[in-house]
Amino acid sequence: MRELTYIARRTVEWREAPDPPLQSDVQAIVAPVAATSCDVDSSILAGHGFIDPPFALGHECVARVVETGDAVTTVAPGDLVVVPWSINCGTCERCRAGLTAHCTAVPYMAMYGAPIGGTWGGLFSDLVRVPYADAMLVPLPAGLDPVAMASASDNWSLAWRLVAPHLKARPGARVLVVARGSIGLYVCDIARALGASDVLYVDPDPEHRTLARAFGAATAETLDPISQGYDIAVEATGRVDQLALAVKSLTPEGICESAGNHFRPGELPLLDMYLTGVTLRIARDNVRAHIPDALELAASGKVAPEKVVSHVIDWEDLPTALPEKHLKPVLVRTDD
Repeated sequence: MRELTYIARRTVEWREAPDPPLQSDVQAIVAPVAATSCDVDSSILAGHGFIDPPFALGHECVARVVETGDAVTTVAPGDLVVVPWSINCGTCERCRAGLTAHCTAVPYMAMYGAPIGGTWGGLFSDLVRVPYADAMLVPLPAGLDPVAMASASDNWSLAWRLVAPHLKARPGARVLVVARGSIGLYVCDIARALGASDVLYVDPDPEHRTLARAFGAATAETLDPISQGYDIAVEATGRVDQLALAVKSLTPEGICESAGNHFRPGELPLLDMYLTGVTLRIARDNVRAHIPDALELAASGKVAPEKVVSHVIDWEDLPTALPEKHLKPVLVRTDD
């Protein structure tokens, strides 16, 4: 098989690798059919990552099950499934508590798409081994388009978690989204669908702002802090200065969710946050726990994640297409 390998800034290539075999009766082999780059992949391709190449890239896809171990009961060959980005066993204490990104059965930070916590390969590969098939794989509901849901492995389900539980607790809340990519746009769509009274999307990219307006959000190119303006803020830029602006715009006891990958240090307005009573969460997401709810919302017809897909590209064109700057390209394989 081939796996797409990150070589250097804006450079990837196919590299041959052995077909992954089943190593236990709880594993599965899957073949990605629709894979996409997440916002982290975009940072890696731009040269902003902290891991030296080469390594297999990719951690968002819908795949078709090729083979399963004898003990696998929840999926079967031929099924379309969402493959979560983090490796988890489903049975340790943390997994049972929903902390699937912190599974104690595997090395810390075990994931697809980067050699952290072991080498698990990437989801831009012809074949992928899933070490805990029943725990990890989520069947794609009938009627959902794999292209539209290629990001359910991470960004789509993360966007659901960033805003949906808070809107359930605070119906009609005002939502601020400070973003640079797909996560923020997904949040706009989900927030509108779940009853936010006001959504402001801040992004310097005019095409992104146009799409946010199609989701019912007001937009701005830059943000001046709006004192006590919003109940919920979502920052997805990876820039601490933008995170600081977001938290300074919160109402008393407001909530800020940061989904940015902050590779560079910075300062936060801690006194302002103290006086306002801000709750700030910065976390790698336990996405497996949220995928079913996020898929349920996608299947409801109240949202349109397909609108964020910017390009649909043939699988064979991955090495040339992926390094290009696209909002949310989906690489589609039709040879299965």
